[in-house]
Amino acid sequence: MILLFDVGNTSIKIGLAKGKNIEQVFRINSVSNMTPDLYAAQLNQLFDPSIIEGVIIASVVPEITLSLKILSKRIYKVNPIVLGPGTKTGINIRTDHPQEVGADIICGAAALESPNPTIVIDLGTANKYLYIENKTLLGVVISPGVVVSIKALVGSTALLPHIEITTPKNVLGTNTVECMQSGVTYGVAGELEGIVKRIKKQINKDAHIIITGGLAKVIMPLVDIEMEVRPNLVLEGLLNIYYLNQK
Repeated sequence: MILLFDVGNTSIKIGLAKGKNIEQVFRINSVSNMTPDLYAAQLNQLFDPSIIEGVIIASVVPEITLSLKILSKRIYKVNPIVLGPGTKTGINIRTDHPQEVGADIICGAAALESPNPTIVIDLGTANKYLYIENKTLLGVVISPGVVVSIKALVGSTALLPHIEITTPKNVLGTNTVECMQSGVTYGVAGELEGIVKRIKKQINKDAHIIITGGLAKVIMPLVDIEMEVRPNLVLEGLLNIYYLNQK
């Protein structure tokens, strides 16, 4: 089995793949000061370490990257592939500073097989909108994600409570919690529709829309745009990159 790590600021998404298929997906919290042994103890509760034949890591948290590299060598007895400079991705990055493009963005682009114009929407700690065509990343939009927005709202306002991220019954709320839930969920939905419209206007062509990320299922019903849901898109791209680097 191939072990896939998608390390974000809030959580680590973990995939177990056999061949080209991702068979199991897990999620654990991102803890930057956790030791390799503690990560190993968590992972050993999810799967048998003896089944792992290869490891690939895409990470935006350097401290966690180091811990996962150590445990890969110590527990799984393999040298992990860490997505970074020198890694084959199959993606042409046409941006001003390609070295600044995040690992998760690269993986999202690497998951696409079609050469047709595609907009990928990844709703996570940050909301990311990628425009890809012919295996080329041509531009990105990044905005604060729902969790970041809530933390900023609560942290800056003494009387507002922490809330669960769910969609209220109506856009107009009648209590504080529903008002906040409406603002963050319908707010992201409105942002998504507006940004997609502006991207299409800039590129002057139609594009296939793919949505992924932890909040995709919450936001998608609120949006009046036809989209394909691919919850494991980043892991799919990571798996493609793994095999590309075996050649």
